[in-house]
Amino acid sequence: MTGMKETRVRPRKPVRRTLTAGLLCAGLWTGVAAADAGLEQRLDEVIDAWVESERIVGVTALVLRDGEPVYSRAAGFADREAGQPAQEDTIYRLASMTKAIVSATALALIEEGRLSLDDRVADWLPYFRPSLPDGRTPDITVRHLMTHTSGLSYAVFEPADSPYHHAEVPAGLSQDGETLGEAMRRIASVPLVFEPGTDWRYSVSTDVLGAVVATASDMTLPEAVARYVTGPLGMEDTTFVVADLARLAAAYRDGEGPAARMREAGDTVPMGEPGVPFSPGRATDPDAWPSGGGGMSGTAADYARFLEAIRTGGAPILSAASAELLTSHQIGDLRAWSEGEGWGHSLGAAVLLDPAAAATPQNAGTWQWGGVLGAHWFVDPVEALTVVVLTNTSVAGVIGDFPAQVRDAVYGVGAASTN
Repeated sequence: MTGMKETRVRPRKPVRRTLTAGLLCAGLWTGVAAADAGLEQRLDEVIDAWVESERIVGVTALVLRDGEPVYSRAAGFADREAGQPAQEDTIYRLASMTKAIVSATALALIEEGRLSLDDRVADWLPYFRPSLPDGRTPDITVRHLMTHTSGLSYAVFEPADSPYHHAEVPAGLSQDGETLGEAMRRIASVPLVFEPGTDWRYSVSTDVLGAVVATASDMTLPEAVARYVTGPLGMEDTTFVVADLARLAAAYRDGEGPAARMREAGDTVPMGEPGVPFSPGRATDPDAWPSGGGGMSGTAADYARFLEAIRTGGAPILSAASAELLTSHQIGDLRAWSEGEGWGHSLGAAVLLDPAAAATPQNAGTWQWGGVLGAHWFVDPVEALTVVVLTNTSVAGVIGDFPAQVRDAVYGVGAASTN
């Protein structure tokens, strides 16, 4: 490129570390942490490179092994323009990381006998009877919703002239003025893309599951999630409507060079064409319909508490059998193509079946997911390893080089780069 580049003065990138440094200074570095020698330096190098490049604005990262914290760091900005540093208790928009929490809520209802995996969705939502292109109206079950084998989709995965775009099927990230019931009727108005149970496609299925949970529990979805998951686990900062606005991170999107702040009036997540509609204000809007597929916000510590409960057998929110359904492959010969080769799917997350095919150092049985607004997590049960990385930058924080470099740094392979 020729010509003079505009010079911009930005505040110094803040770096915050309290937990691992505190353990070292206090002489409390356990054998578990000692097994991760070099982890701090490797992860620091990755995070430093991305924050300094300004392609990631703010990040809070937490790594646990055997339930013990071995890395905890906040870096960059929760709000770059205001000079507000990211903190360990910064609240981030979780987007699709909401799905595992809502799936756990559904399983808790199943344990109480209020719901069944084989229940037809139409038994709970009589209006929800989407048809196939040939006019047939097949049964969609709760199991189909939880495994993303329902025949539903997201507009971003469909052609520009598809019914999903014509009907403006919501993705749960924008302020559209609809109620939960109105959003479900909009979803039900478009044809299924395949016969339920015959294929896998990442979709609005968990939004529909959220509506089923609300009906089966005789509560609102936020009330049910609080009753069965976030309340028992003490996840006070993980909600559908953020109460502490001072701790909510601003939202940014990939740009040419530094990430750009999302427009408050509404923007698009840079994924597919024309992108996914997004409203930063949705996270604080009590009138926005509760999206079971993407409507929650929370902290890294809260989410790690949830994952650890599932990893260690489900208590106090689920039985061991239900936790197994959330963490083991449940779709037979089908595969979760959104994660690439070698991945299957449970009742709430992707499950690694073939590490070689996936080209990953993670062990078979690892389960993971992310949120399009810039957050991701994984749990490797073989290593008793739980990793939660929340950023406020879409989509760099969840898709592409950054999450791959974080993963490789955790396992001690690869090198930091922002290219």
